[in-house]
Amino acid sequence: MRKALVIVGALVVLGALVVSAFAGGIVVGRVSRGTGTTPADGMGPPSSVLEESAAESLEATPDVPPTPEPEDVASVQSTPDTLDTTDRRPAPDFNYDLLRDVLEILAEQYYGELPDGHALAYGAVRGMLTALDDPYTSFIEPRISAILQEDATGEFEGIGAMVRMREDGYLEIASLIPNQPAEAAGVLPGDLIVGVGDTSIVGLGLYEAISYIRGPADTEAELEIIRPGIQERIYITVVRARIDIPIVESRLLDDDIAYLSLSEFDAMAAERVETTLAELLDGNPRGLILDLRNNPGGWLNQAIAVADLFLDEGIVAIQRDSLGNEQRFPSGDGDIGEAIPLVVLINAGSASASEIVAGALQDRGRATLIGTQTLGKGSVQLPNNLEDGSQLRVTIARWYTPGEQPLHGSGLTPDFEVAFSMEMPPDEDPQLDAAVAYLLGESIE
Repeated sequence: MRKALVIVGALVVLGALVVSAFAGGIVVGRVSRGTGTTPADGMGPPSSVLEESAAESLEATPDVPPTPEPEDVASVQSTPDTLDTTDRRPAPDFNYDLLRDVLEILAEQYYGELPDGHALAYGAVRGMLTALDDPYTSFIEPRISAILQEDATGEFEGIGAMVRMREDGYLEIASLIPNQPAEAAGVLPGDLIVGVGDTSIVGLGLYEAISYIRGPADTEAELEIIRPGIQERIYITVVRARIDIPIVESRLLDDDIAYLSLSEFDAMAAERVETTLAELLDGNPRGLILDLRNNPGGWLNQAIAVADLFLDEGIVAIQRDSLGNEQRFPSGDGDIGEAIPLVVLINAGSASASEIVAGALQDRGRATLIGTQTLGKGSVQLPNNLEDGSQLRVTIARWYTPGEQPLHGSGLTPDFEVAFSMEMPPDEDPQLDAAVAYLLGESIE
């Protein structure tokens, strides 16, 4: 068994997810260097960022954009074959004696019960990772890692609701997935979940709180809820079920304009987009609106495949690492969406994989971008699966558009900037209206 010192720390991910930060640790054990089956979604906000103002779903990604730290929680995580490992830097010297001295002093002098060794190691690693000044190089504990891997599939066992972590530490129901258990049981948007069974979840990290709410289908989640406008606590029992997230939504708008929304790049994103796009094109629409707003990212191969649906032969994205190695990801001819007039909607919640797709379509003159500046998540995280079921995601490279726009830190600037406020009535969407006007040849105010 290969032994390795692994430093792990806090993370924020997205694939279809916005994630919160979690402690890391020093683990000695077998390490699996990222595999091609691992999500390419280092595309989301960092944990520290998300815990303050990100939305996450009990079964899906929320509709609230993560607060940019440098970007969204996830980043496009590269598959292992995109990383050149022929030239590795030596591991830095580490003062193990100092760490051992601290542990011995704590054991001798600390007034109170010490956490177990895993908890102390995770805390130590969390501190180490702060020295990297990179919120995307992060450690995910086993229980949270399992949730993220489930999220990437687009299917979950839970209550069927999307949640966000408020700045005051309360977990809020952001929205309900129609015809799912939470809605049927009487849970409402705006409800604050403060406990599950006998366990308080106030003050927990986003995914830690979610781990208490999720569970096997046909089991019960007893939710303790604070409902705005009602003084007494409300207790609702929800029977969990298997949830299939509708990450693709579509409809035909007025004036024969087709609309397709993609909420995340999960493992089936390209297939679902292609199927839905084919159905829309059967109606011979005069144009298509691809909505990538609040899409935090997901799998790299899915981002490339979705972009390829609309592009002929050329480059979709460029990846460069710190050693100067470069990889170009191509698109090919003959896909069904290459001819239809196209507008892409973006905003500050569009990150990582979303930016790769939107940037490629913009640079190659294939689509017009409407909305607001994107998050600017253009770093690549390589996932390393650790022996105890945890995962270490390490930033290994940066992404660039075909026209050499650096995605990281700057994001994409729309061709037409149109503001949107969450305070607007639900039936008002000036960005969507602007996209329709553009496709109809009208002026955009």
